[in-house]
Amino acid sequence: MFRFLVGAAAIALSSGQVLAGGHGGGDPPPPKVEPAVAPAKVILTKQGAKLVDLNGMTLYYYERDTTGKSSNCNGKCTESWVPLAATADAKAVGDFTVIRRDDGSRMWAYRYRPLYTSPADKAPGDANGNATTLQWRIARPEN
Repeated sequence: MFRFLVGAAAIALSSGQVLAGGHGGGDPPPPKVEPAVAPAKVILTKQGAKLVDLNGMTLYYYERDTTGKSSNCNGKCTESWVPLAATADAKAVGDFTVIRRDDGSRMWAYRYRPLYTSPADKAPGDANGNATTLQWRIARPEN
């Protein structure tokens, strides 16, 4: 009879964790951490791989943006080149970083080069903003 009681107690104690969802009784489950989502993706085109925003619009970089800490496209420049905006709580993910602009807003950079879209692009996949004479280039994963 004693062996039966010891066995029953052992089973009851070990099943307590199972009944509590495997979390050891009253302990709350660990908080879920949402994975950071990259602000852009790579697509393959006839001209090679390029970066696009989450809406499929081509991303560009400005050759004069070399410090990785700021953007050289401010004021009137942003009428032709729209910074890829980052939210106030955005965090770096992979090769993407967040930089602060002169006006206090934040934007995304890829490998420390600020990213922009062009109003000349009307549909996903367009690349009408590539202006080699003005030092604007399509952002590519190898840049």
